[in-house]
Amino acid sequence: MREYAKVDHIGGETGVVSALATPGGALYFFCKLFVSGAPCRLRIGRYIGLMKLSLPALLVTAATLTAAPLYAQTAPAAPDPMPSFASLFRELPADFQHLVSPQAVVILGIGGGVSAAVHPNDVRFTRDATTTHALEESLDSGQYLGDGFVQAGGAFATYFVGRMSHNTRVATIGAELVRAQIVAGALTEGLKLSVNRTRPNGQSLSFPSGHSSASFATAAVLQRELGWKVGTVAYAFASYVAVSRLSENKHYASDVAFGAAIGILAGRSITMTVHHGTHDLTLAPIAAPGGGGVGVNWTKAR
Repeated sequence: MREYAKVDHIGGETGVVSALATPGGALYFFCKLFVSGAPCRLRIGRYIGLMKLSLPALLVTAATLTAAPLYAQTAPAAPDPMPSFASLFRELPADFQHLVSPQAVVILGIGGGVSAAVHPNDVRFTRDATTTHALEESLDSGQYLGDGFVQAGGAFATYFVGRMSHNTRVATIGAELVRAQIVAGALTEGLKLSVNRTRPNGQSLSFPSGHSSASFATAAVLQRELGWKVGTVAYAFASYVAVSRLSENKHYASDVAFGAAIGILAGRSITMTVHHGTHDLTLAPIAAPGGGGVGVNWTKAR
């Protein structure tokens, strides 16, 4: 059940080319980009199987989005341009700028508060999850489906399905998913290296959870673009992935809580101005006899 294909190093131009020519090598390449840890251990067979199974679902999604408009329009509007491959990276500077915002303070404040609240019980929560056999078995798939390079692969697949089917809407969502994974991955890896918290299993780079941030970044984008009917399912899936990190003895509850906050922030930052306008949150002090408070004003402008 826990057999690994282990790759320690790919050296030289010939090694890189030959590695990328195989499915396992391509998966290793994505793993090195989005998953921390050396050596990179991959359950290659199951990952390839999951990626193959995901393609029909993506095709069905593309067909569904083609057949039925997601948003009713009261007046004709110019079609959105098809996002180019270069735009996946050209928009990243603006995406990172959007991280510096009042919503970042709110989201990270909530995530940090929850993380701090559960921190005293970190060891107990992880121990309970790992020693409950039925729970551990039912959550096994989370370690595959929430992996950073699997999430990124699904995002790229969605983008290319949209491009190949000439469906701008699907391609746009795929592009946003790709950018959200890049932003979430950069934030997560930066914190991992800075904090360097020891995992429950003795390994390093525990805080925050990369699986959690990647899954919640996907959920945030899907909710913003497709509404809460899809968003509820996406967030439930992300929560499943987050809990699986405890049952696999890879993370503490505080790791996954803050990872979720990072993912949500990344997804919402990507979609801040696409289809949703810009948002401003204003805080103002309020003086009153014998006390005071803070006034909050949330506005949305297109």
